[in-house]
Amino acid sequence: MSLTISPRQRLLGIAALLLATSSWGGMFLVSKGVLHHVEPVWFTLTRYSMSALLFVLLILPRGMAPWRKLRLHAGPLALRGFAGFGVFSVMLLVGLAHSVPSHGAAIVATTPMTTQLLRWALDGVRPTRSTLLASALALLGVAIVSGLLFGNAAAGESTLFGDAVAFVGTLGWVWYTRGAARFPGLDVIEYSALTVLAAWPLLLATAVAASALGLSHMPSAEGLRLSWEALLYVGLVSSAIAVLAFNYGVSTLGAVTGTAFFNFVPVSALLMSMAMGKMPTANEVVGMAMVIAALLIHTAAGRKASAAPAAEAVPPLQNRGTCAATS
Repeated sequence: MSLTISPRQRLLGIAALLLATSSWGGMFLVSKGVLHHVEPVWFTLTRYSMSALLFVLLILPRGMAPWRKLRLHAGPLALRGFAGFGVFSVMLLVGLAHSVPSHGAAIVATTPMTTQLLRWALDGVRPTRSTLLASALALLGVAIVSGLLFGNAAAGESTLFGDAVAFVGTLGWVWYTRGAARFPGLDVIEYSALTVLAAWPLLLATAVAASALGLSHMPSAEGLRLSWEALLYVGLVSSAIAVLAFNYGVSTLGAVTGTAFFNFVPVSALLMSMAMGKMPTANEVVGMAMVIAALLIHTAAGRKASAAPAAEAVPPLQNRGTCAATS
């Protein structure tokens, strides 16, 4: 990314990030109804079958190069993709079946902080005190939202089980995103596309095995007919277009700014839920506010940490134009 971007590029980056995060917020509302007709493993297979077709269209103009990379890294790409698209999606949907959309959106929005904590545990990269404070505040907010601390009067019972399943599922997405650094020869589109394509046979095998063991049921033709519009939205918009839009926004505005837009995922889900007539409880408002405040603290700390190295990296004035043109 160049040192400076034009106002038009900045607006496009912001628009792309808003498109991505609002579509993810809407995904929770849309998916809740689909689960009445399509169970999680088949829902996951269906959504990523559609996104795989779109990704194939994106890499076809690149010739044989992406397919050679797929053959070279098929196993590791399949495992990363299965964690990010299979484990994460299935557990998120199972959690959603026992919770409400706004809770799932709040939990998914905590993944940047979870990533920082895992880097500490696995890589020895100690997070700042601000990150630790933000993580504690976010987890407390999720506990309040889910009814663990004060119950959920609107639902009549705690949504702790569903929210806990969804939270554990986010670890699959964190492991998937960490894997991108292990494939430096793949750009954003190739990593997104090839992990989906490599993992698709595993998603199919999981759905078939779950049905054979009686753990899940293949959706009926009637069930697919009743939910095809929602499946199309989740498969193409939330699972493919939103991913590409988010990656474009991050490449344009930077990872720290991209992370900040995770704040809008629970906000958009809550606003859409209110627009559909479901008013939040006091617990949900307080807990959601705590999660969003934690994300803002985390983002501000990240921007402060990245500002000093970025300032040191700025070249002398006479060389600045050359550097921008070649970066």
